[in-house]
Amino acid sequence: MKWNWQQTDWPHFSYDPAKIEDSEKRLLLGAGLLFGAFKHLGDEDKRQLTIELISNEALKTSAIEGEYLDRDSLQSSICRQFGLVTDNRKVSAAEQGIAEVMVDLYRGFDAPLSHTLLFEWHTMLTNGRRDLNDIGRYRTHTDPMQIVSGAIYAPKVHFEAPPSSQMMAEMEQFIVWFNDTSPTGKNPLPPLLRAGIAHLYFVSIHPFEDGNGRIGRALAEKALALCVGQPTLIAIAYTIERNKKAYYTALEQANKRNEITPWLIYFADMVLTAQGYTAMWIEFLISKAKLYDRLRGQLNLRQEKVLARLFREGPEGFIGGLSAEKYIGITGAPRATATRDLQDLVAKGALLRHGERKHTRYLLNHEAN
Repeated sequence: MKWNWQQTDWPHFSYDPAKIEDSEKRLLLGAGLLFGAFKHLGDEDKRQLTIELISNEALKTSAIEGEYLDRDSLQSSICRQFGLVTDNRKVSAAEQGIAEVMVDLYRGFDAPLSHTLLFEWHTMLTNGRRDLNDIGRYRTHTDPMQIVSGAIYAPKVHFEAPPSSQMMAEMEQFIVWFNDTSPTGKNPLPPLLRAGIAHLYFVSIHPFEDGNGRIGRALAEKALALCVGQPTLIAIAYTIERNKKAYYTALEQANKRNEITPWLIYFADMVLTAQGYTAMWIEFLISKAKLYDRLRGQLNLRQEKVLARLFREGPEGFIGGLSAEKYIGITGAPRATATRDLQDLVAKGALLRHGERKHTRYLLNHEAN
């Protein structure tokens, strides 16, 4: 079998742009709506949204690769990157590294792509690693770079990347393409088209010994941000991680040929779903601001503590909803006091009640705000 990079038309991908033309329009419309809604948030909510989405992406882009990090440690590290007051929580090298990459991507989204930038990201990402020969540089090993699954005695090769000896030439060509297709480049491309090609192109080269998926997803985000003119905070990794099988299937199908329309359709749909998740977060924080404005001075300290805890869980809230037991656990209140507090929050329209007796659960009431 010949892989995409072994074919005569590599890396000149072919595609039907009409297949994602409607998605391009929806992306730009959605971006405008997101930025408009973002302006209605207060400064504290803007900071919360930025840190929440960046940390969630850091968490999920690592989870896609089977590396599971601690959310609180990630958020602590990201807050430090932004110079915000935080705790003295100990942060692992892996958590610090991905936090540095994501914050650098957010701050420097409009910087031209270069070997130096990619090497810096790789150095950050592999912080603390002792098992790699090539850190902060392209791979040099002579063994084939393969994506493999299955048992050792019967491996399935999903993809084999170009040999290490070709890395500098391949990456020089990729960087020229990436910069030339930017909005200010010689051959600008629409956002989804450019981001989709950038991700596939980069992971097909697979230039690093490790970390290619995470850097490839960061490049897709960078491509989108450059095209809309500011950080998008689109939850790409979050959306991919929820259906990793579809992501890997789409990549595996795309690395066998250079006609990539099916990959671009998958990628466009995934990004629009991710954009919708970001929109949900903004609506959630606007609802939070309205609720606090409406109930200012009407809540006791226990109720304020529980509402703050619920809002920290984000739009999806507690798994299974808030129970009386969880309320007691958060506040330390006696059961009778917890019951009165919860009933009062329902009466004030802050919470919705579902179920009866031991199955009773409470959810934030977004509609009332």
